Amino acid sequence: QVQLVESGGGLVQAGGSLRLSCAASGRTFSSYAMGWFRQAPGKEREFVVAISRGVSSTYLADSVKGRFTISRDNAKNTVYLQMNSLKPEDTAVYYCAARINTVVSGRLYVKSSDYDYWGQGTQVTVSS
Repeated sequence: QVQLVESGGGLVQAGGSLRLSCAASGRTFSSYAMGWFRQAPGKEREFVVAISRGVSSTYLADSVKGRFTISRDNAKNTVYLQMNSLKPEDTAVYYCAARINTVVSGRLYVKSSDYDYWGQGTQVTVSS
């Protein structure tokens, strides 16, 4: 069983920045592929960004390219989402997700169904 705990959400003005953290349990965090998703009120959960195990390849949704970055610190069992130039349309609950069965190092996962474990979510609100 893997537990994921997000933190770092909050209220920020448009153009501002936030950094979300996701702390994971487990002794093999470095072997997990990780991702961030978000869900705005009345909308379906959508993919934001993913990072692979191993070489830490990343892939971002078009809507956040150039503004968001993902990174991981395997020594701390933590993945980060740095969000810059935030827009009101980024307002959502942000969820961290982990996939524990990753056969190929460097492979990225972009579907919700690809992931095995989810955090409880953290609210990000961007005011205009």
